[in-house]
Amino acid sequence: MTDRQSLNILISNDDGIFALGVRTLANTLAKAGYKITVVCPDRERSATGHGLTIHQPIRAREVNSIFDKRVTAWSCSGTPADCVKFALNAVCRDRPNLVLSGINHGPNLGTDVLYSGTVSAAMEGALEGIPSVAFSLASFSDFEFQTAANVALKLVDRLVETEFPQPPLLSVNVPPVAETAIKGMLVTRQGLRRYIEKFEQRQDPRGKNYYWLAGEIIEDLEQPNDNNLPSYIVTDVQAIGDRYVTITPLQYNLTNTAIAKHLYGQDWLNR
Repeated sequence: MTDRQSLNILISNDDGIFALGVRTLANTLAKAGYKITVVCPDRERSATGHGLTIHQPIRAREVNSIFDKRVTAWSCSGTPADCVKFALNAVCRDRPNLVLSGINHGPNLGTDVLYSGTVSAAMEGALEGIPSVAFSLASFSDFEFQTAANVALKLVDRLVETEFPQPPLLSVNVPPVAETAIKGMLVTRQGLRRYIEKFEQRQDPRGKNYYWLAGEIIEDLEQPNDNNLPSYIVTDVQAIGDRYVTITPLQYNLTNTAIAKHLYGQDWLNR
């Protein structure tokens, strides 16, 4: 049985310190007995990827009013990755056993993870050798985060008792349905999502043009299984549509081994 009181968990996000998702996650885990520290951006920083603040100072302050009294919370002017760096080096007295990010308001499926501040916050923890998980509620219109928080608690309990060959980085998406309607949890592989990129031209009050990115998803595509994974490991895109919680293991090593091997044999490299 996990001794929750002996485990330190750091939580961040990209929706900001006042987001309902992070508050629900932090309070649920704190009430269950985990020692929780929260460090989040002071405003929404969605789709910032793994950006860092290097040309201006980072300002931070402790926040006491919106979380369970057992939660230590900080607001940070930086990006999600900044928040985790700041937390690990300036806030946390003890090294966290887990780094969590979320619960994001909206899915992080397929190629979304390349842009996601939520995933990048978790990745920063993994870069430091700490098991890390990004949690997302796969809906922009659903504000019922408690089901996702309950899923997170169940998964955290299992993760802290599991031995891994290396600290994992997991992207977890929870379908926007009642807890009783969730079919279960599936380990999945990264799928594909395609968007129509549209820039709307508008005018400010002074008559000057500006542009607003207003892309929309047009379809979810099946990603060919080119990782030699068993055929029963489906994509996160497919599994979330079937009402499963998706658990997609990610990595920050982006080396394409197939292309590397292909290029290595090209005679023009040494011409």
